[in-house]
Amino acid sequence: MRDSINITVVGLGFVGLTAALGFAEKGYSVKAYDSDIYKTIEISKGELPFHEPGLPKMLNKHLNKNVVLCDSLEESLSDAKLIFICVGTPYLEEEGLDLSTLLDVVEGICRFSSKDSYQSIIVKSTIPPSTMRTKIKPVIEDCGLRVGQEIGLAYNPEFLREGNAWDDFMHPDRIIIGELDGITSNLLVTLYESFPVPCAQVSVETAEMLKFSSNALLATMISFANEQALIAEHIGQVDIPELFRLLHMDKRWSGSPAGMINYVYPGCGFGGYCLPKDTLALKNTASQHGVDAKVLNAVMEVNLDISEHTVRKVIRTLKHRDEQIGILGLAFKPGSDDVRHSPAVGIIEALLDEGCTNLSAYDPMAMRNFAEHYGYPLKMANSLDEIVAGSDICVIVTAWPEFQVLTDHASNTRIIDARYMLQNKEASFIYSV
Repeated sequence: MRDSINITVVGLGFVGLTAALGFAEKGYSVKAYDSDIYKTIEISKGELPFHEPGLPKMLNKHLNKNVVLCDSLEESLSDAKLIFICVGTPYLEEEGLDLSTLLDVVEGICRFSSKDSYQSIIVKSTIPPSTMRTKIKPVIEDCGLRVGQEIGLAYNPEFLREGNAWDDFMHPDRIIIGELDGITSNLLVTLYESFPVPCAQVSVETAEMLKFSSNALLATMISFANEQALIAEHIGQVDIPELFRLLHMDKRWSGSPAGMINYVYPGCGFGGYCLPKDTLALKNTASQHGVDAKVLNAVMEVNLDISEHTVRKVIRTLKHRDEQIGILGLAFKPGSDDVRHSPAVGIIEALLDEGCTNLSAYDPMAMRNFAEHYGYPLKMANSLDEIVAGSDICVIVTAWPEFQVLTDHASNTRIIDARYMLQNKEASFIYSV
């Protein structure tokens, strides 16, 4: 099989050269091309144009053997089955990522591609979500090639860390295939069979978004830590290294899966006694010491925004304001009867403000507490079956496990899954925050 999958890598920067050498190490024949002739000359001498541990040894091992440098794009494409594009997409202020080089390469590949060969273009460059479908695919079609019939197309992002690129490529956490045609997607599954990690075939938009979400999460955590240190310095007498050492001792950081993944999952907002209160209190304390806690401000703003977004989804789904709306879940999280600052409170208030007065609710534990704390005109149902049968729309607000039996087609009732739980196979541990 490896003899029948010839690979071309276009762009020999940090990602491209690592990928070319990685595929060569796995036994594939790789042709490599970069439009920068000086970079090509340097690599041809066995020298790296950048520092990356492990790559010099692999370059010396595979250069002119499993990896052949080409002088032109056309030369690199001969006999290629999979063509990986790894060119840069630099950020331009107020314009976003510069895709011009990427699109030029795609057009160049199409110019040299035969309709009879069914070569597949696989983009590894970082691109904004929807780029593959709305920008790259049209370029290919403008060249007279039909994706899925005469040429293949997929997005296959990398998650390499500088300084650890070789190990990250050879031992990834997961392989992501953003699928636009089944032939290419399945061929990539075959290519990556020797990597003993999960291989996910997803929509191309999901793959594109994942690359951004991954880096944005890391950036957010760094900025959160820096803001905490900034607040601590202004307060004084806080041992900042010790503060973070103790934060890292939280058992939710360890294990597989680590408990922290419970907090990195979307829903309709957080509630309860501690998270809202302590976040607001720390924001206020920071302000008293002259620090504008921008991250904490954003945390509370987004928590409000996501609640409002859920209400807007309900309103859009309504045929008229008199339809019966069932609220599934009143506690702030499953496994608890605590209703303090529950997301259900804001959602119910907003629906009432919108003129939706036919509201009912069901929660396995929290209905009595909710009725005692809040005086909303809610009809309390005795069971999940009762509220589903009596509602036109049901909104999952708390991710109780028993709600997983619901599907969008379980009955005539429309389901708005504000906890994204109905299709999550790992829900048994993901919703316990």
